[in-house]
Amino acid sequence: MARNPVTWLGTPAFPAAAKQALTDTQLRRNLRKATTTIRGKRRLAVEELPDWEHLRRAGEAVKNDVLSNLDTYLERLEESVTARGGVVHWARDAAEANEIVLRLTRAAGADEVVKIKSMATAEIGLNEALEAGGVTAVETDLAELIVQLGKDRPSHILVPAIHRNRSEIKEIFRREMPGAPDTLSDEPRELAEAARAHLRRKFLTAKVAVSGANFAVADTGSVVVVESEGNGRMCLTLPKTLITVMGIEKLVPTWRDLEVFLQLLPRSSTAERMNPYTSVWTGVTPGDGPQEFHLILLDNGRTATLADEVGRAALRCIRCSACLNVCPVYERTGGQAYGSVYPGPIGAILTPQLMGDLHDKQTASLPFASSLCGACFDACPVRIDIPKILVHLRGKVVSAKGKRSPEAVAMSALAWLMRDPKRFAAAQRASSLGRFVAKGGRIGRLPWPGSKWTDSRDLPAPPKETFREWWRRTRG
Repeated sequence: MARNPVTWLGTPAFPAAAKQALTDTQLRRNLRKATTTIRGKRRLAVEELPDWEHLRRAGEAVKNDVLSNLDTYLERLEESVTARGGVVHWARDAAEANEIVLRLTRAAGADEVVKIKSMATAEIGLNEALEAGGVTAVETDLAELIVQLGKDRPSHILVPAIHRNRSEIKEIFRREMPGAPDTLSDEPRELAEAARAHLRRKFLTAKVAVSGANFAVADTGSVVVVESEGNGRMCLTLPKTLITVMGIEKLVPTWRDLEVFLQLLPRSSTAERMNPYTSVWTGVTPGDGPQEFHLILLDNGRTATLADEVGRAALRCIRCSACLNVCPVYERTGGQAYGSVYPGPIGAILTPQLMGDLHDKQTASLPFASSLCGACFDACPVRIDIPKILVHLRGKVVSAKGKRSPEAVAMSALAWLMRDPKRFAAAQRASSLGRFVAKGGRIGRLPWPGSKWTDSRDLPAPPKETFREWWRRTRG
């Protein structure tokens, strides 16, 4: 089976990638400024709602219902879309989904498509697959356009170019954007105007548009995209053919359920009361908008994830990125260190499950890319207990390594010590020697294998007296 494109080929394991990212001081400044600003705005937006916690629990309940009855809701969605003139395609993996998009694009006589920002199409490596088939994909979201023109990789779910500042964007536009003026400055207004002029030409000539989907309503077959720039609205109305790639978990049963998420998502993502553009389309309307609508329902590891009673909660994710903005690990390393389309805490639990290969060194490192502080769970609008799933996946990674893994050997040695009181007491006495290499109450460096710990964190110095010794001295 071909490797799932959800991860980037050649990316090192998270510890090595994170260590390299930490040396980039400009990256850290960009991330700190951006995440601090987003956190502050989101807090104010959430505090406006006295029933925020009730909304979170409602979102959790709806998503749990969808995951428990996914087969029923998917069939209902297919019937609704088909009844309204759309065509539904089923894709087991990235290869099938890419083949369907390429075939539909060629059938429409197009060699170029305009795209709305979509995590699903990034997950399957659609742009690269289209390029290999002779079709150019043009990203129309401003941040995605920056990443595409800069031949870069995204580092955030909501703001893919969060690691770039205005000066860097100016240089990318001058160098890579056709028609960008040589006098272009780094003023946001000028940068936006240059992108607008570039994209307007693409919108007016495009025959095919490709989108993702934030939600789909099973009862009516309606598909929903929320965005802030208006580029999505252009893609959804001007081209003749519209192709939507949607993960099978993005369903909601009814319009009333959608109401919950249209309150949760904007406040959690862009810290807005509602999205500037909320586009909804239902099948095909003669003489208005695209005259061909194709919905590709993507599995790509989701069914396997659904089978895990603990890990399936990751499929509740609505891609708001709130967990990234509060994560101390993400803020210091950025998203590219995760080596995945899905960075941050949600990527650390979603990517290993979609990949389904915990023997892969890079994938297996992701559940350990966390301090388990729990800030991600507090921020998640659908109450995904990310720390719980991280611990669950860490256990799977250790089990996959077998009985000779370093963790298994260490635990076996510890079990041997703790089974005998005399051995345990002797080990405690021996550990007190660590006081002689401590400075300021901390041990900053140990020889291997202890260096595996002290390379990334200090070790508290052992006390002069163990509890057993204290008890014996004070209680006889």
